[in-house]
Amino acid sequence: MSAASPIPYHPSVEQPRTDEDAVHAEMLATFARIQTTTFEDYGRAVRGVHAKSHGLLEGRLEVLPHLPLELAQGLFDGPGGYDAILRLSTNPGDILDDSVSTPRGLALKIVGVPGERLPGAAGATQDFVMANARAFTAPDDAAFLKSLKLLAATTDAPQVLKKAVSAVLRGVETVLESVGTKSPTVIALGGHPETHILGETFYSQVPVRWGDYVAKVALAPVSPELVALTGAAVTVNGRPNGLREAVSAFFAEHEGVWELRAQLRTDAETMPVEDASVPWPEDESPYIAVARLTVPRQDAWSADKVRRIDDGLAFNPWHGLAAHRPLGAIMRARRATYPASADFRAERNGCPLHEPGGR
Repeated sequence: MSAASPIPYHPSVEQPRTDEDAVHAEMLATFARIQTTTFEDYGRAVRGVHAKSHGLLEGRLEVLPHLPLELAQGLFDGPGGYDAILRLSTNPGDILDDSVSTPRGLALKIVGVPGERLPGAAGATQDFVMANARAFTAPDDAAFLKSLKLLAATTDAPQVLKKAVSAVLRGVETVLESVGTKSPTVIALGGHPETHILGETFYSQVPVRWGDYVAKVALAPVSPELVALTGAAVTVNGRPNGLREAVSAFFAEHEGVWELRAQLRTDAETMPVEDASVPWPEDESPYIAVARLTVPRQDAWSADKVRRIDDGLAFNPWHGLAAHRPLGAIMRARRATYPASADFRAERNGCPLHEPGGR
């Protein structure tokens, strides 16, 4: 454990701005514009962001025994096992060939979770929505709205143009990384290195309540076959669904094991709640394992899974326990916008969304 003690949770860690309702209204309108455009293009509704799936997986999460009190909170307050559903994706709200290389996401739904629910959170699940960067690309919802408007304006841009821009940006990012730095902006716009999605570590980027405390969450590969894919190149040129094919090939031969980890908030200055763009220093508070997630060999993509998981489920950090309440401006924006995006899909596709039950 870190030498510093975790800071107890108090509602005052959040400081909502007076303009947030107006910002959320603009975000709702912008997401609707993106989804309406893609619905007209595809003849079916897809998510406003993270529209393209690369793997749909089912596994089992086991809470680790003998956790310290600071970590044994909420869902993790005692040993237990839960069914889990994973959706691997990339950021854009349109379905692009994988040679348009953008940041990756992983949504995790833990099923059959007992305990007091967040307001309006039906079912008995706990969702964590993660991406492969330690911090969010924007500090708050107002800043993110500007990026979202740019995405909306380019949603219908020709894919050949997006591929060309992505190739240039990957070159820029390669140069930056050769001198020991990275550009989240270049990566977000299409400059993500063409690497295997299963080798990534995924982060909640923004904090959640951790029972009596506050934490960020990460999911890190630990089985040797997954660890070997960290930074491994994957060929996607000429393979529109190259990432999906790579995920399917892996799980046809191997199981995958990850650790779910928590980073407790120990310093109010270096670990802000409202500024999502600041990574919390890991030398002050490291990510520590609280559970192990095992995904056995399986078909990572099938018509049945598309129906049940991709079309039939919504992943939302507000689907969960009061003990893991999402915190900060980005999370409050998700509370306002995610249900509308899910409702758009359900209505247009005639496929009611539901929360699954567990063992």
